[in-house]
Amino acid sequence: MKKLLLATILFFSLYTTAQDNRIPTDTIVVTSNTVTIKGKEIKYKAQTGTQPVFDANGKIKATLFYTYYSRTDVQNKEKRPIIMSFNGGPGSASVWMHIAYTGPKVLKIDDEGNPIQPYGIKDNHYSILDVADIVFVNPVNTAYSRPVIKGDEKVDSKYFFGINADAKYLADWLNTFITRTNRWQSPKYIIGESYGGTRVMQLAYELQSNQWMYLNGVIMVSPADYQLLRTKNSEDYAVNFPYLTAAAWYHKMLPQALQQQDLLAILPEAENFAINQLLPAIAKGGFISETEKQHIADKMAYYSGIKKEVILQHNLEVPNSYFWKELLRSASGKTIGRLDSRYLGIDRKETGDSPDYSPELTSWLHSFTPAVNYYIQNVLQFKTDVKYNMFGPVHPWDFTNNNARENLRKAMAENPYLKVLIQSGYYDGATTYHAAKYTMGKIDPSGKLKDRFTFKGYRSGHMMYLRKTDLEKANDDLREFIKQSSKEIGPAKY
Repeated sequence: MKKLLLATILFFSLYTTAQDNRIPTDTIVVTSNTVTIKGKEIKYKAQTGTQPVFDANGKIKATLFYTYYSRTDVQNKEKRPIIMSFNGGPGSASVWMHIAYTGPKVLKIDDEGNPIQPYGIKDNHYSILDVADIVFVNPVNTAYSRPVIKGDEKVDSKYFFGINADAKYLADWLNTFITRTNRWQSPKYIIGESYGGTRVMQLAYELQSNQWMYLNGVIMVSPADYQLLRTKNSEDYAVNFPYLTAAAWYHKMLPQALQQQDLLAILPEAENFAINQLLPAIAKGGFISETEKQHIADKMAYYSGIKKEVILQHNLEVPNSYFWKELLRSASGKTIGRLDSRYLGIDRKETGDSPDYSPELTSWLHSFTPAVNYYIQNVLQFKTDVKYNMFGPVHPWDFTNNNARENLRKAMAENPYLKVLIQSGYYDGATTYHAAKYTMGKIDPSGKLKDRFTFKGYRSGHMMYLRKTDLEKANDDLREFIKQSSKEIGPAKY
C-alpha cells in the first residue's frame, strides 16, 4: 500500500538556466511503497529527481532525470547490490526496463505484451528489487534530462552525443550519485538494453579506469554491437541468419521437417550452417562456384522459409529488413516486426524491400507513453509541464573510435570479479540473439575469460520481458546472476 513521504529536497540554489528552465537542476522527491515479490512483501523508497552533470571545473553542463529504488528493510547496505540501469537508442529514455522489466511496477498489458486500455501500471511481482537496489538513469535529452546553458550559449553536442563522450559524462555522473547515496561499498552492476549494450561495454572501462569504480557485473539486454550491426559485411549477414530460422518457425513457414521440432532443437543447426557454411560462402563474393552458390541458396531457403529465387537475387546477402517484408508476402501479405517478429503489420503495398513501419514499436509506444507519464506525475510525485522524451534529439551521434568490445575485455582482465550476462530474444530482428553470442567471442578472442560470460535466450523479442513468461524467467536469471557474482569469493586475484 502506497505511502507518500513528505518532502521535496533542493540541494543547490538554481542560478543556472536549463535548456528548458521548467526542469530544476538539482532536486529530489521521495515516496515510499511496498511490493510483493516472490510471495514476500518488500518495503522500498523511490527517490526521483534531477542531478547535475559537472565538468572538470565544477560547471554544470546538464541535469539528468533519474529514479532510484532502495529497499528500506535492509540495514547492511555494504552487502546490498546496486544496479545502474540504461536503455539505448541512442536517444532513448530509460523507460522500457523501468516500468516493464526490473522495477517494482510494470505496464498493464496482456500476457504477450499487447496494449490494454485503460493504460496504466501494476505491481511487478518478479522485480529484482528483493535482491538489489536499482537506479534508472536518463542520458541528456531523454525523459526530462536536459543540457544546462546560459543565455545564447549552444549545447555542447561533442560533450554528450557519441560513444566515448556518452560513457565519460555518465561515469562522472554515476560517481556523484554513488557518493551522494553512500554506496561505494556495495557490489555494483551496470545494465544496458540495445544501444545500452555498447554503452555499458564502454562504461565498464570508463568507470574502472577513470572513476576507480570496480564492478561485479555487466548485463547486456538485446545488445547492439556497432562493430557488427548494419556493417553489411559477410559477418553481418551470416551471423544474423539464425534469427530468420526462429522467426520463420514462429510463423510456421519452415519445411515440415523443421517445423515439427521445437525451436531450441533446430536453432543449433541454423547456427552451425551460418558460421561454417554461409559465412565462408558470402565471403567469396562473386568468385563462389555456381555449384556451391546453389547449394547454399537451397540451405538458406530451407532454414529461412523464403524462396530460393529471392535469395539468389540478393547474391546470398539477405537483409533482415527484406525478410520482414518477404516472409509472409505470399501467405498473408502482412509484414513482421523488426524488434519483435511475433508482431504483424499491414503495408500500403505488398511489393517492396522493407516494411512501411515497425508494428511492435508502435504497439509499445501505445502503452508505455501514457503509463510512464501517469506514473511519474501521480505515483512518484515528480510534477512538471515539460515533455517526457521517449526518444530525444541526440543526433548526429559520433560512432568513431568505437573500442567498446576491447574496453570491456580490458575491464574484465583488470578485475577478476567482473562477470558478464547477455539476455536476448530469439525473435529480435534488430539486435539478433546469435549476433549477441558472436559478440561474446569477439570481446574475448583468447578464450581465457569465457567462463565469466553467460548467455540466456527467450522466446520473445527485443523486450523479452513484455511476455509474462519471460518477465518471470528473465528476472530470475538476473537474480541468479547477481547472487552468484556478488557472493564472497575471496581476494580479487588470478
